[in-house]
Amino acid sequence: MSAPKTSEFARIAGIERLLGGGRAAKSRAVELGIGDDAAVLRLDGRAVWTVDAQVEGVHFLRRWLSLEDIGYRSFQAAASDLAAMGAHPICALSSLALPARFTDAELSSLVRGQSEAARQCRCPVVGGNLSRASELSLTTTLLGRVETPLLRSAARAGDELWLVGDVGSSGLGLHALVHRSRKDRNISACIARWRRPRARIAEGERLVGRAHAAIDLSDGLAGDAGHIARASRVRLVLVAELIESALASELVAAANRLGLSALELALHAGEDYALLCAGPAELRPRFARPVGHVEQGAGVWLESCGRRKKLTGSFDHFSK
Repeated sequence: MSAPKTSEFARIAGIERLLGGGRAAKSRAVELGIGDDAAVLRLDGRAVWTVDAQVEGVHFLRRWLSLEDIGYRSFQAAASDLAAMGAHPICALSSLALPARFTDAELSSLVRGQSEAARQCRCPVVGGNLSRASELSLTTTLLGRVETPLLRSAARAGDELWLVGDVGSSGLGLHALVHRSRKDRNISACIARWRRPRARIAEGERLVGRAHAAIDLSDGLAGDAGHIARASRVRLVLVAELIESALASELVAAANRLGLSALELALHAGEDYALLCAGPAELRPRFARPVGHVEQGAGVWLESCGRRKKLTGSFDHFSK
């Protein structure tokens, strides 16, 4: 396939059309979106910034995802950080690095996925960058607003631990793709959750004033709970029986079919983008499920039938 003939600026114009152009900028906070050297915003209150990169060969392989999936999940992964802070999205910037032979049709598919996720999150893309690279890479920056952010460092002894969303399903979906497992309805549902995660934006906003601390679950319950434990200087106790009661039925059925432990997937698989929160039991919202508690001490422990074991480890981009 020959390299595309379209110029960089023609491509930028096409991206602007797919992302809504001026229509996407119709927000009280966005004065000027795509089309100038930079976006212009009107801000008040506390601003929350986050950035996330998705790199081919590190975060995804194209044989397992459509380009629309890649665009969609890259945006939702970045938006999940805003959800963990309880922030309301304002706008996003998108930096795309494309291989030399990436066609205009492929670019349109990629941006359509981003656009769908941006609409779902009610977070217009107001600018970004386009460049050539040796592999496909998407870097998404999001800006949000919150009066009282949820912090990893604010968990307190006596808090209950809450789970918002599902854990383990995405990890099983990826496992099924890697091992080319024969699909059934439950396995296909888990694959769909890996391909199309959802940032818990609305739930995150509703947790403000209820939860003391929160984190989004990109590296599994055990690993991400460790970040709260370290930042808050407390011990997090995850209760196996509570976690198992909170697991999605399709995960349990698919794990049984493949001979996997649904609990282990929930603890150690990643990319679910659910939320783990700590807060007073009496303030737990209906959409959150209890999975443990916070005590004085350190580390993350798993309790089952009254016995405990220490949990360690989280995904590290620079470990082997």
